Amino acid sequence: MFGIGVPELILILVIGLVIFGPGKLPGVGKALGQSIKEFKQAILKTKKPLKYLKKPRKNDFNRR
Repeated sequence: MFGIGVPELILILVIGLVIFGPGKLPGVGKALGQSIKEFKQAILKTKKPLKYLKKPRKNDFNRR
């Protein structure tokens, strides 16, 4: 998982708990998850048109 072991993950969670507190931590996690989801969707929307542009069409090479 991205080269992060269990001790590092626990340390990140403890630091997040200290910074945001137990009340805000679930909201921060939810917001972070939604941001990552939106970012992935934006990347996928960008990749689809690029895949179409990469495919050579038969008529492109015969035009002169």
